[in-house]
Amino acid sequence: MAKQKIVLAYSGGLDTSIILKWLKETYDAEIIAFTADIGQKEELDGLEEKALATGASKVYIDDLREEFASDFIFPMFQSGALYEGQYLLGTSIARPLIAKRMVEIARAEGATAIAHGATGKGNDQVRFELGVAALAPDLQVIAPWRLESFREQFPGRAEMIAYAEKHGIKVTASAAKPYSTDRNLLHISFESGMLEYPWFDASAESNKDMFVMSVSPEDAPDQAEYIDLGFDQGNCVTINGESYNPLQTMEKLNEIGGKHGIGRVDMVENRFVGMKSRGVYETPGGTILFAAHRVMESLTMDRDVMHLRDSLISKYSTLVYNGFWFAPERLALQALVNESQRNVSGTVRLKLYKGNVITAGVKSPVSLYNPDIATMEADPTQAYDQGDATGFIRLNALRLKVSSGVEQSKK
Repeated sequence: MAKQKIVLAYSGGLDTSIILKWLKETYDAEIIAFTADIGQKEELDGLEEKALATGASKVYIDDLREEFASDFIFPMFQSGALYEGQYLLGTSIARPLIAKRMVEIARAEGATAIAHGATGKGNDQVRFELGVAALAPDLQVIAPWRLESFREQFPGRAEMIAYAEKHGIKVTASAAKPYSTDRNLLHISFESGMLEYPWFDASAESNKDMFVMSVSPEDAPDQAEYIDLGFDQGNCVTINGESYNPLQTMEKLNEIGGKHGIGRVDMVENRFVGMKSRGVYETPGGTILFAAHRVMESLTMDRDVMHLRDSLISKYSTLVYNGFWFAPERLALQALVNESQRNVSGTVRLKLYKGNVITAGVKSPVSLYNPDIATMEADPTQAYDQGDATGFIRLNALRLKVSSGVEQSKK
């Protein structure tokens, strides 16, 4: 009788290395390790050899960077998504893509289950499993950190390291970097370890080596850099006049933004599971793209369409953060977002200087800004009669006067 096949989301770190071996022993199963290349760069070096040596029967390391940029990052940025006013959702938006590819591999390999190394306290467990539920509800999900037997065997990192040594699994866990990271094309996040203390200053000079994608603003060039971003229907398609696809755009903007110390965020956020957590993020390219997109919208998007879309930003962001990318309500919101972006086209000029993104100009062939109407001088078009504002104000003031009269009568 053929062994059960389990597809494991594998990063090669301590947790998933231990889990790979543990799954193989506990379930007497064939483990297929899967790693999504979504921009981790050197973190992928040697992963296939390590997974096979740890007991995987097969390893997938799939380059999903183009799909990640074009089908996940760019649609999300069109929505203006920003979780709790600060977080550009770098980790959140990667999880549905990973779940999608895991399901595809499970189908191709005839696997009956997928597994992940997300902890029972975090958001990622929810994101992975909601994605699988939406795409393949028949697949079993194994989450070792939620199993009492696993937690009893591995109550701490010391036990995990001892298990790795016993089974000849190479691990890089050390006290030199007492925090965890998650990197992809959009950002890198840092959490746990010394960052669990909100008073800890991650931006201090003594901690500058923690950061990967950007220099500190203090070390950024003393000379500002100007860049022009060209948009077509809400998507950035050119940088300084040269055409770029979504993947190339993210890579180029990460390079430029990182050089100027742009995109660092330190925040305490609300996890879906109910607790607060502290995270430090580097999102250099995404921060530039977000700012430029908003400027482009300010010139080209109808006021009430913008206000309607903006009223949905919190909802859209929360759906992404909580793992509902494939949910029908997110798809419905995306349809509205896509419609809102039809005329978001033109060029934005930005000035980048020591962590700051400064608007330096915007133009568009479909601009809704008319200087003849907006001018404080005489309007040559006579499109706006200032006298009309009198009735406009009176009508809008009526309910305020009525309300005030009621309040006065109560005194």
